[in-house]
Amino acid sequence: MLRVENLAVSIGDKEILHDVNLHVEAGETQALFGPNGSGKTTLLMTIMGFPKYRVTRGRILFKGQDITHTSLDERARMGIGMSFQRPPIVRGVRTKDLVMAATGAHFDERTINNMARRLNVTELMERDVNLGFSGGEIKRSELMQLMAQAPDLVLLDEPESGVDLVNMALIGQMTNELLQKDLHRTRTRSGLIITHTGHILDYVHAGRGYVMIDGRVISDGESIEILKCIKEKGFEECRTCRR
Repeated sequence: MLRVENLAVSIGDKEILHDVNLHVEAGETQALFGPNGSGKTTLLMTIMGFPKYRVTRGRILFKGQDITHTSLDERARMGIGMSFQRPPIVRGVRTKDLVMAATGAHFDERTINNMARRLNVTELMERDVNLGFSGGEIKRSELMQLMAQAPDLVLLDEPESGVDLVNMALIGQMTNELLQKDLHRTRTRSGLIITHTGHILDYVHAGRGYVMIDGRVISDGESIEILKCIKEKGFEECRTCRR
């Protein structure tokens, strides 16, 4: 599904990511751990195709196709979707209008309304995107947009950030649905989840995990073992967690 090969990324004249490699198969969910400022969000933004993030070496493959220099819009059409740690406020645009634009021909309005009810965002649908939303409301609204888009590859940037326990349980439940966790043999959607705390993994299973520090992947292995190592030894000491 997704393959990142020897990827180096710069913002302006500064190289942020250095020779990053990872591989997510169809139907897999993987986790990316790391302290703040380690380059995790830069990696997701680069995969999504934001032009600020300039690939200077390496390449990104999606469904076997080189998308290194493909536009953000085209990547979204190909089936890549992302939720952001700090999404922007969009004044003058209703959340419902954004959701309906995202869904295209995937779902009709009745199905969208049912999704909104289950995510407890019905009242938010008539409000401007993220305007005055709480942390939990922002995360639920973003998840609503992703579910409407129904992407093949889901990129989640710290989905637990700013979310209380009640909202976390709901977000975990609906993220599992988005990632087709109820399917086993026929699951096709893949996910890459950035997490600083690991709390989302109490609700969403991730197989392989990676640790990123200073723009480099320093360790990889089973997510649950990586998280245990981080909790016991910290991120720097997790260089010894390599499997």
